[in-house]
Amino acid sequence: MKHTICFGEVLVDLLSDKLSQNNSEHEAFTKFAGGAPANVSVAIAKLGGNAYFAGMLSTDIFGSFLHNALKEQGVKTDFMRFTSQAKTALAFVSLDNDGDRTFEFYRDNTADLHFSNDDFSSEWFEQCDIFHICSNTLTDDHIRKTTAYGVEFAKQNNAIVSFDINLRLNLWPSNANPREHILPLLKHCSIIKASKEELEYLAGEQTDEEFIAHTLNHGCELFVVTDAGNPMHWYTKNAKQTLIPKKVTMVDATAAGDAFVGGLLYQLGLQNLTPASFSGLCDKPDKLTTIFEFASLCGAHAASYKGAFTSLPNEKSLNDFRSAL
Repeated sequence: MKHTICFGEVLVDLLSDKLSQNNSEHEAFTKFAGGAPANVSVAIAKLGGNAYFAGMLSTDIFGSFLHNALKEQGVKTDFMRFTSQAKTALAFVSLDNDGDRTFEFYRDNTADLHFSNDDFSSEWFEQCDIFHICSNTLTDDHIRKTTAYGVEFAKQNNAIVSFDINLRLNLWPSNANPREHILPLLKHCSIIKASKEELEYLAGEQTDEEFIAHTLNHGCELFVVTDAGNPMHWYTKNAKQTLIPKKVTMVDATAAGDAFVGGLLYQLGLQNLTPASFSGLCDKPDKLTTIFEFASLCGAHAASYKGAFTSLPNEKSLNDFRSAL
């Protein structure tokens, strides 16, 4: 089996033990390993896939915690880099009564932002079929240029580029326009996944359908739109399909989207894809339906448990979860 490289941020999620935002209550936070591309790499590995994480870790105690957490979940860490010049990023996560999240990020000049072009290696892509990113590595100039370089490097080595928009506006500088930095990258990505809200934001003055059609005509081959527990849609150049997710009780949405993406990339990884065979797969809606049913089930599983890595399914837990629905 070829491997998938998930590139970007890995951080510590500090999850509140309170459902309310009552400032008078004592509040404790439990640390979990997280970060969207790191979650995706774990999702793939736990399902039995061949996942690598590529990013910069701090040599501080949180960095050691994250490194060990990834290895314990079966993620290969050969492509990780380390720095003593910056600290680990933190995200304080609070949940409301429906399991929806609010984030407070501490990510100023943190280790994950220090990854550079020279940290990439052509050896990474000798057996790589998918290179996965999200928009959290577009938030400042250095890591944005590094991400663009990595995407181009991956394409030159015949990897399929996957982009989960995963927009977190409070990660961006107050004077930034995320849209102007995300849009130029879309034409270099074969797979794009966006939530309904992210799609509306990116589309701007275009309708959603116009924006998706434009994107598919300029490099993208598979555009996926999710909407929590509501029907999801995916688009190729020749088709549009819809899937209604399984209904579950929401416990924690922290890693649901990442579990969905991980399930999708795991299934694609089983195909040992090349850019040409991926194009052929996009013309097989029945096969894509089966893949997305699996990915959707992975997302539902993660939403039913607390935490990030801890909520992601393995083969057994996913089968048990499916049987209980």
